[in-house]
Amino acid sequence: AYGQNGEPIRPQNGYPLRVLLPGFEALYSIKWLRRIKVVDRPYMGYQEIRQYTVRPGRQSDERTPFYNYENGPKSVITSPSGEQQLMSGPGYYRITGLAWSGVGAVKKVEVSTDAGKTWRLADIEGPQHKMAHTRFNSIWKWNGEPTHIMARCIDEQNQVQPSRHQFARYWGVDPDKLPTREQRGSGHHNSIQPWGIRENGSVYNSYAII
Repeated sequence: AYGQNGEPIRPQNGYPLRVLLPGFEALYSIKWLRRIKVVDRPYMGYQEIRQYTVRPGRQSDERTPFYNYENGPKSVITSPSGEQQLMSGPGYYRITGLAWSGVGAVKKVEVSTDAGKTWRLADIEGPQHKMAHTRFNSIWKWNGEPTHIMARCIDEQNQVQPSRHQFARYWGVDPDKLPTREQRGSGHHNSIQPWGIRENGSVYNSYAII
């Protein structure tokens, strides 16, 4: 990137050049770029060794020795979501949100309106581009009872967005302490985000249920 909003990119944003790497964490969108050196192996600088090189937890079947620098599949329901209100009481509502993946295009999105007991396919709105936000929608008939709604993304590599406990098990961390900077893997925290629905229609963060 050499410009932004019709002018040269500003120093605080990376002048004279900034590298943008779709699908990778911001650590690799290097600012103040003046030269590029191509190497044939992962480059383990100070920050990579100190903070970004970790192994999966003991419970994981994964044998990859280093952190996966790509971001996994992720989705979030944007409506209804935290601090919003189902104004009309019981009836039909549109669940909508965004999904994306750091390894390619979104293949499909599934939505649950019963705290993850059952899942159904959501409708995808527009094209499914690689490493881009993908809008999804699902019509839901709320019966007025308290519940939890959530979405999960499946990308073109068939990776499934994990629950909080699945994510914690993979990295061998305490799920009750996620996400924190001290917990391994939390920088790529892509677990499912549930929203709770109260009987009065108010929406709240119910992250701890999964």
